[in-house]
Amino acid sequence: MSTLIAAEGLGHGYHDEWLFKNLTLGINSGQRVALVGINGAGKSTLLKLLAERFPPLEGKIVKNKSVKIGFLDQEPQFTPGFSISDHIFSLENKQQQLIKEYEELIEDPNPDEKKLNRLYEELSEHNAWEYEHQIKTILNRMGITHLQQKIDTLSGGQKKRLALAKLLIEDPEILVLDEPTNHLDIDTIEWLEKLLTTGQKTILLVTHDRYFLDNVCNTIVELDKGKIFNYNGNYAYFLEKKSEREALDATVLHKNQQLLKKELEWMRRMPQARATKSQARIDAFYNLEEKTKKKTDNQNITLNMKMSRQGGKIIELEHIKKSFDGRPIINDFSYTFKKGDRIGLAGKNGTGKSTLLNIITNHLQPDAGKVDTGETTVFGYYKQGGLTFDPKERVIDIVKSDAEYIKMADGSVITASALLTLFLFPPKKQHGMVEKLSGGEKKRLNLMKVLMQNPNFLILDEPTNDLDIDTLNVLEEFLENFPGILMLVSHDRYLLDKMSDQLFIMEGEGVVKIYNGNYSEYRLSLEQPKAKVETKKAPAPVVEQAPVKTSKKLSFKEQKELEESEKGIEETENKIAELTQTLNSIDAADYIKIQEVSSEIERLQIKLDDYTMRWLELSE
Repeated sequence: MSTLIAAEGLGHGYHDEWLFKNLTLGINSGQRVALVGINGAGKSTLLKLLAERFPPLEGKIVKNKSVKIGFLDQEPQFTPGFSISDHIFSLENKQQQLIKEYEELIEDPNPDEKKLNRLYEELSEHNAWEYEHQIKTILNRMGITHLQQKIDTLSGGQKKRLALAKLLIEDPEILVLDEPTNHLDIDTIEWLEKLLTTGQKTILLVTHDRYFLDNVCNTIVELDKGKIFNYNGNYAYFLEKKSEREALDATVLHKNQQLLKKELEWMRRMPQARATKSQARIDAFYNLEEKTKKKTDNQNITLNMKMSRQGGKIIELEHIKKSFDGRPIINDFSYTFKKGDRIGLAGKNGTGKSTLLNIITNHLQPDAGKVDTGETTVFGYYKQGGLTFDPKERVIDIVKSDAEYIKMADGSVITASALLTLFLFPPKKQHGMVEKLSGGEKKRLNLMKVLMQNPNFLILDEPTNDLDIDTLNVLEEFLENFPGILMLVSHDRYLLDKMSDQLFIMEGEGVVKIYNGNYSEYRLSLEQPKAKVETKKAPAPVVEQAPVKTSKKLSFKEQKELEESEKGIEETENKIAELTQTLNSIDAADYIKIQEVSSEIERLQIKLDDYTMRWLELSE
C-alpha cells in the first residue's frame, strides 16, 4: 500500500482558538478511515483541509498532483440555475456527455428517432453502455429520476444525495465523506456499504452511524483534545482499545493529581524563597496543572429531565387516511398508544414517516379518520429541520427565553447556565454567539430545548444527524430510562435496534404495517417467507424416502487436514493479534513500517479465512 495523502505538522483554528496543532496523519491506498471525536473537536475542518478546500494555518498537505480527491460536504453547494443533469455530467468526460444527451432524450415524450439512433451508435463506439447502467443505478438508488429538474428546487436531503451520487459516479482515488448516510434510507445505506467495500477504495469519512462505520472502515482515527489516536481495526476494535487507553489515562490522572498536590505545596512555600526556586520546576508545575485540568474538565452529558405526569388515555388513531396529489400516503391506519410503547418508524424516503408524525402531533390534519389525544399528553418533537436560531443571539439567551430555572427528574431546580453546562456547553460557549457553534452543537442545543418541555410523549425524527457518537451514547442512555412513549424515525440501524421493540413499517401506497420486534429482527423475517414459498413449490416427500441424517466418517487424510486447520486457525489468529499490537505501537509518521505491517495482517487474514472455510467443510 502506498501513501496517497499525508498531513504534516497540521494546525488550524477559528476565532483565535486552535482546534489542533502539529497533527501528523497519513492515508494509504485501500485504507477506509473513519474520523471520530466529539462535536466541535474539528473533524469537519480536518476533512476539508485534507480535501484541500482551504489551506491550513500551520503545516502542509502532501499528495501526488495526479491523485484526485472527491469531497462530500455536510451542506453541499451548487452552481445557481444548474439542473441535475448539468451538475452530474462532466463537460470533460466524453462518455458522460453522451450519456447525458441520451438520458435527456429518452425523458422527452416524443424523442427524435434520428438523434436516438446516432446516440445508440456513439455509446456503443465508446463502450459506454455499462457506464450508463452504472450511472443510472447510482441515480436511482439516490432517488434521482428527473434530470431536467433545477437544483434550486430540491430539498436539503435531495441536494446531499445528489452530491453523493456525483462523487460515486466520478469514482476518484480518494473519497472524503462528511456524514454520507444523512438523508439516506436504510436500504440505500446498506447498498452504499457494499459499494464502498468493493475493490480497493480509499476512503476518509466522518459518520455517526455505528453499523455503517463498523461494516465499512478498517481504521479509526480519533481526534481528541487536538491530538490524533490511531486504531487499526473496525469500530468494535476501537471501542475495546479506547477503553484500555482511558483506563490507563485514569491511572496517569491519579498520579498527576497526587504529584500536583506535592508540587502545589512546594509552590506555596514562603514568598522569600520564591527567588531560589528552579524556573524549570515552576514551568513543570504549570504544565502538570494544565494536563490535570484538561482531564478533569472532560465531563459527560447528564440527561435526567423531569417528565410530565401521564394519564390513562394517551393517543388513539382511528382509521387515519392521508393523500397528497392523489397519491395515498396513509390508508386506513388505526392504533391505540399504550404506556411504555417504544416504536420505530421504518420505510424508504417519501413513504410518509414525517407525515404520520405530523398527524399524531396535530401539525397536520388527516383527510379522514380521527386523532384523539389524552389531556395529559405532552409532546416533545425533535424535527429533522430543527429550530432556526438567530446566529447573532447568545446561546444562553436562547435557553433563558424558555425558562430561567429548570426542574430535573430528582426534583432539584437548576439554572439555565447549569443545564447548558450539563449539555457540554462551557461558560465561554454559553456567552458566545450561535454562529460560532458547529452543526452538531446546534443539534445538541435543539435537543436540549425539546427536553426542557418535560414531555411524556417523545418524538425524535432523525435525531442522530450530525451528532457525535459520545453524545449519541448518552442520548441512548437517557432514552433507555425514559418512562414515557418514544417514537423514533432514524436511518441509524443501531439506534433503531437498541431503542425500539415495535415498528411501524411504511411500505408505500398508504400501507402501514405493524411489526413486533426491532429492525434487525424485521430484516431477518423478510427472508423467512421466501423460504416458505420455496418449500411449497417442492413436491411432497414420501415418508419412506425422507432423508435420514447420517454422519460420514473422515478419511485419515481428511482427519489430519482437520487437525492442521484447527492448529492453523489458532496460530494465524495469534500472529494477527501480535501484529495488530505492533501496528498500534508504531509512530504515526512511519508510513513505510505501517504499510509493511498492514500488508502482512491482510495476507494473514486471507490465510485465516481459507483455514476457517476448510475447517467448516470438514467439520460438517
